[in-house]
Amino acid sequence: MLRYFLIAFVLAGSFLAVVHATPEKELVLIKGVPHVEQKPDFCGEACGEMVLRKLGYDADQDYVFKMSGLDPELGRGCYTRDLKKALEAIGFQVGEVWYRARAKYAEEQIQDRFEELVTDLNKGIPSIVCTHYNDKPDTTEHFRLVLGYDQDSDEVIYHEPAESDGAYRHMDRETFLKLWPLKYNPETWTIIRFRMLPGKIVARKAGVFEEKDFEKHLKELKKKIPSDKFHVVVQPPFVVIGDEPEKWVKHRARHTVGWAVKLLKKAYFEKDPEDIIDIWLFKDDESYTKHAKELFNDEPDTPFGYYSESEKALVMNIATGGGTLVHEIVHPFVRSNFPDCPAWFNEGLGSLYEQCGERDGEIMGFTNWRLAGLQRTIKKGRLPSFKELTATTEREFYLEDPGSNYGQARYLCYYLQQQGMLRKFYSEFYKNRKDDPTGYQTLKKILDVEDMEKFQKMWEKWVLKLTFP
Repeated sequence: MLRYFLIAFVLAGSFLAVVHATPEKELVLIKGVPHVEQKPDFCGEACGEMVLRKLGYDADQDYVFKMSGLDPELGRGCYTRDLKKALEAIGFQVGEVWYRARAKYAEEQIQDRFEELVTDLNKGIPSIVCTHYNDKPDTTEHFRLVLGYDQDSDEVIYHEPAESDGAYRHMDRETFLKLWPLKYNPETWTIIRFRMLPGKIVARKAGVFEEKDFEKHLKELKKKIPSDKFHVVVQPPFVVIGDEPEKWVKHRARHTVGWAVKLLKKAYFEKDPEDIIDIWLFKDDESYTKHAKELFNDEPDTPFGYYSESEKALVMNIATGGGTLVHEIVHPFVRSNFPDCPAWFNEGLGSLYEQCGERDGEIMGFTNWRLAGLQRTIKKGRLPSFKELTATTEREFYLEDPGSNYGQARYLCYYLQQQGMLRKFYSEFYKNRKDDPTGYQTLKKILDVEDMEKFQKMWEKWVLKLTFP
């Protein structure tokens, strides 16, 4: 039985190996590594993404694939040689990847490689290993991310990229050591392991844009700006472009965009949007309609403004006020922090801040113009149940709106805010998103109610007493 004196330390600004050690039980485990489900044939790329996410880098499995230099037309993910090229290009010091074991002495040599793997775990260094997927004949080869070893149970602890719930799986060491060697040659077996020791990583830190990123972005943006009547202000993580007088563009950048970003991040969001987003502020309806068509080939279906995910842009008629601007700022933050957020909550949260202000250093939504329509729907008895609202698909929310979806979602968020529950709901919904993708069960839990029909009747009476202005 292996015996190790286990230590915990931070490795050059990277991993923290969280270790428990007692005479009865010895465990080494790298905690807090995000689990990522692979795209088809991207098991190695997904393992690379998991390590990069743990290190705080905004890089996904597509980025790892891109760094391999493979032609996408090949229609496959990285093989071992490709993955080595990708990880070294990103900045990992992967060490000797291929190990040979003579079949006659394989058991001893495989055990030596395993002891090296555990020694690295003690140093906070995870490993990507290439194994057989299972012990069935002709099984495929498969990359897994090894994050720990429990000596007491003699189990390897790993992230399984092939399954959505594959975080911190356990596999007994005997099985692991049977799956690990690849028997290309009956006399000489191959053992594959990448030491995920970070060197100088070239991926971008999550939510962190450097000056050079903005310089490059502005260089490209200048090609798109229609005339010298437009002024540009960098307000990280956004770039604001407007055709009002320069002092007004600067004022809106600092006092609307900068203010909203600061307070929204304080309330909800850990990460900035994944890309630099342009905020186009057009001075009036004529400019808004004209430039939306010229710049983005869009014909707006709203007089206020919209978020174009494909263009990475907020397109605004600023003459209608700054409320819609704050609403639309919410969406790229939701996309980067809660990408599977359903439309009802995404729009409910965004529309909450169409009319907002600051109270005791916190952003607060106030009643607004959506109230009148919601009250009319309630009085007609046509409002969907909260179970129906939260179950709406994106298409149902936006295209099959009976005239109340936005208002109902907004004033549910407003109620939660007024009861001091909104931020807790956001946090709990995010944590439970896989088990509760609509948020309905989390809503019941936060409200501490079982009879949602009774709650809705109470809520509707509460809404009918609200006023605007």
